[in-house]
Amino acid sequence: MARNGMRLGVLLPALLAMLVALVACSEKRDAMDAGGSASARPTANRAGSMLAYEHDVSIWLAAEQIPQRLKTVQDACNSQRLGDCTVLDVDQQAGDSPNASLTVRVAPAGVEPLVAMAGKDGEVGHRRTHAEDLAVAVRDNDLQRQRLQNERSQLQAFQQRRDLAVADMIALSRQLADVDAQLQAAEQEGAQHRMRIDTQKLTISFFPPSSQSGRGEIGQALRDFGQTLAVGTAWTIRAAAFLIPLAVVLLIAAWAWRRLRRRGGY
Repeated sequence: MARNGMRLGVLLPALLAMLVALVACSEKRDAMDAGGSASARPTANRAGSMLAYEHDVSIWLAAEQIPQRLKTVQDACNSQRLGDCTVLDVDQQAGDSPNASLTVRVAPAGVEPLVAMAGKDGEVGHRRTHAEDLAVAVRDNDLQRQRLQNERSQLQAFQQRRDLAVADMIALSRQLADVDAQLQAAEQEGAQHRMRIDTQKLTISFFPPSSQSGRGEIGQALRDFGQTLAVGTAWTIRAAAFLIPLAVVLLIAAWAWRRLRRRGGY
């Protein structure tokens, strides 16, 4: 009994240490998984980053709900309910297999609410997120604008001189106008970069489920039966018209060969 008690006294601390280590490893693994899933979801740019996000989302939704859902998401964007949002493109197709797509540029906080609104009572079939790093483009644009601003300041300082000839004044004015045009283009490009960084492009495509799409294709095939039959009949007539002369030539050649064979006694 004493020996068993000593063994238990030695084993219990070791077992407790093992349990503590297992719990710690499990918590660490859960924390890593949580961190990985959080980082996988696209978010707004961190301080100092220059990423332009673009999202493509496919929604499987009942065919009869697609037109109204497209209008709901479009109205939500136009009303600015989810922050700064601009509709860039709307495409809608009716028929047996209706589908639609909506492209917007929205503030980062509005991406997920718009996707959730579009996918209500439906299913997200596919989602892709792409981020383009604009750090180099923004840096080059800043350097170009700084160079043009310095050049404009120098030209304006030359214009203030009173000893310039008329020809020099005209040349300076033309050069200054050219610099101003380049500076304006660079500023517009910089504003475009800032817009792509501060907002995100989101394209939502609506499709009916595969079962509804299959029924639509069968119905379309039945409606096209008459046209398909007419096209096939016309093709058969054309093929027959093309082959008849060839058949006549072959028959004449066969008849001539038989006559020659009979005359030769073969």
